[in-house]
Amino acid sequence: MTRTDAGLRRGLGLRDAVVVGLGAMVGAGVFAAPGPAARAAGSGLLQGLALAAVVAYCNALSSARLAARYPASGGTYVYGRERLGAFWGYLAGWAFVVGKTASCAAMALTVGTYVWPGQAHAVAVAAVLALTAVNYGGIQKSAWLTRGIVAVVLAVLAAVVVVCLASGRVDAGRLGGDPPAGPGGVLQAAGLLFFAFAGYARIATLGEEVRDPARTIPRAVPLALGIALVVYAAVAASVLGVLGADRLGHAAAPLADAVRAAGAPGLVPVVRAGAAVAALGSLLALILGVSRTTLAMARDGHLPGALAAVHPRFKVPHRAEAAVGAVVAVLAATVDVRGAIGFSSFGVLAYYAVANASAWTLSAAPRARVVPAVGLLGCAALASALPPVSVAAGAGVLALGVAVYGVRRWRAGRRGT
Repeated sequence: MTRTDAGLRRGLGLRDAVVVGLGAMVGAGVFAAPGPAARAAGSGLLQGLALAAVVAYCNALSSARLAARYPASGGTYVYGRERLGAFWGYLAGWAFVVGKTASCAAMALTVGTYVWPGQAHAVAVAAVLALTAVNYGGIQKSAWLTRGIVAVVLAVLAAVVVVCLASGRVDAGRLGGDPPAGPGGVLQAAGLLFFAFAGYARIATLGEEVRDPARTIPRAVPLALGIALVVYAAVAASVLGVLGADRLGHAAAPLADAVRAAGAPGLVPVVRAGAAVAALGSLLALILGVSRTTLAMARDGHLPGALAAVHPRFKVPHRAEAAVGAVVAVLAATVDVRGAIGFSSFGVLAYYAVANASAWTLSAAPRARVVPAVGLLGCAALASALPPVSVAAGAGVLALGVAVYGVRRWRAGRRGT
């Protein structure tokens, strides 16, 4: 167990790094995302999933190469700063922190909705405080808890797939054909489904706490992404085969509806419990990632310097974690931010666009630039295909970040004269 010069402890091996990524990816999104994606793409749902996976894979390879070169907390904030300049690193960090903070609140409210619908806000706040306390105790405790959550969620998803496939009610004709919404619908579905793949970034943002990062991170990222893709494909195909695109597109709880339609209503409470546990896993991983990016930005003066403190005993960015937990708890107690998922997707895609642009600069060889080029173009295409409200909100938040950066530079220039 080693420590970095900055004080964080390198306690995560390959298995733990993969589990952290899976905990972020195989979360609440797989229980909810198939519905809106099916509304957008119809029978082209699986095509949308494949497209999202291609873009995610390119982003993952770019992120892994960068993380091996720059094994520090902050992920693309650090990569953009080192490869493209301070502004681009700041913009990536801004998009990540703001977008993912909204996602944290959304996941917390998802926990509350599944556990106790009548007191969703109270349960959400309790979940945020509890998981912030777990993260405060050290990265290894977070990895242990994430391991248990991933095991439970994968077991529930496996049960859903087996029940659907064994029911005899799967119609293979529902899995293909020309999507009625056309290419635009498939592209929008890919943008919505991409949100569920974005968790592999959590491995990169924890680069300062991974043992032998130059070797571990490039292996952990594609492993976590590959496992998540297999899980998503199995779930999407089985649920689409049982419900069909129209019923799936209008289902509030797609997996619960699928097992009910497959003749196993007794499994519905298990699926609901699995969704709550999955949301907890997503929330845990999100708080980890946002707090580490906050730490990196505070170190560079883009956020208050007090947030850069590392706990002398637990070796975690305790003030950043406490600040993120407090903001998320306030949001979860006062507003319903589930509608901000599309806005968060826009921010995530902007974040990965900077990652791919950064990876482009690592080598001048044309073959080495194919993956980041495809990833960059894919991010731009998926972001532009999101619902107009999400695009407008995301662009507005990025513009606000640019304005804040400009004001800070102007003030710094005045002090220097």
